[in-house]
Amino acid sequence: MKTVRKYAKEFKLNAVKLYQSGDKSCDVLAEDLGVPKNTLYTWIKQYREQGEQSFPGSGKIAPCDADLHQLQKELADVKLERDILKKAIAIFSRAK
Repeated sequence: MKTVRKYAKEFKLNAVKLYQSGDKSCDVLAEDLGVPKNTLYTWIKQYREQGEQSFPGSGKIAPCDADLHQLQKELADVKLERDILKKAIAIFSRAK
């Protein structure tokens, strides 16, 4: 079974900044930090794309996804209300 490791945002940022300093290659740095090299490559790519907004942490939503998440939540609420109203109509139409 695979063990999933979680790393703190500060650790990820420091690892990326160490790589950017150019002192060591990505493979050597990953080995020194005890991180799989693919993981370090992913962190570097994410940092290049999102900058300081990268690595929001578990349970936290990236700012670019916050609006989408809010709309999905509203849609789910509206669907639930619609289903409740459908059931209420069915119940009240049978009561006659």
